[in-house]
Amino acid sequence: MQPSLFISHGSPMLALTKTPAHDFLRELGQALRPKAVVVVSAHWESDRLLVSTSAHPETIHDFGGFPRALYECQYPAPGEPELARRLARELNAVPTERGLDHGAWVPLSLMLPEANVPVVSLSLPVQWSNAELVALGGKLAALREENILVIGSGSLTHNLMELQAQGSEMPAWVGEFADWVHKRLDADDRTALLDWEQARYARENHPTSEHFQPLLVAMGTGGQAERLHHSVEHGVLAMDVYAFA
Repeated sequence: MQPSLFISHGSPMLALTKTPAHDFLRELGQALRPKAVVVVSAHWESDRLLVSTSAHPETIHDFGGFPRALYECQYPAPGEPELARRLARELNAVPTERGLDHGAWVPLSLMLPEANVPVVSLSLPVQWSNAELVALGGKLAALREENILVIGSGSLTHNLMELQAQGSEMPAWVGEFADWVHKRLDADDRTALLDWEQARYARENHPTSEHFQPLLVAMGTGGQAERLHHSVEHGVLAMDVYAFA
């Protein structure tokens, strides 16, 4: 049975820059052999739940100000329209045509570089409550028994206004929040995580919620969490990856 994952996708430059997180995702992908991937990315926000039925999702370069080489990156993984239509029925989601944003294709380009595993994208319904997002994960949990990898792609910490030079030390307010999340996940304290906005430094690390919310979806898909990776980029982007058994 496939695990489910929460992946901190960091800057789009993760696709091209060798960092500890870049190297880890490459190694992680070698251990995964899913028949398909279902991904919920922080970069596809919506009111209602949407699902992409695209057979050939385009690579969306939804960012600006980066080197030309990044815009030349393509991740031509196929879609899986039949699975997408099934999810639309089971989740009461609205089918639509959409490509893969960088929250999806950047980590997948490292994990599954041959781009031969079908990918279905689900939107992130940002107006849903934390409990509703966890419940969404619960409805996706059965996919794991079908060898389908479920990924929530966001960032454990994500305050772009505080970005620092690559290699900068992590400020205490970032480390304290990342440690709080780790301890709560390690203890399977879902009550605290459902109220994560009340944690110390929550809003300093997440001025908006969309990069934390995919963690709640991933958490809903499984049981005990295991932190597979921890590193920091640009001082304030905790690149943690968690698996849910």
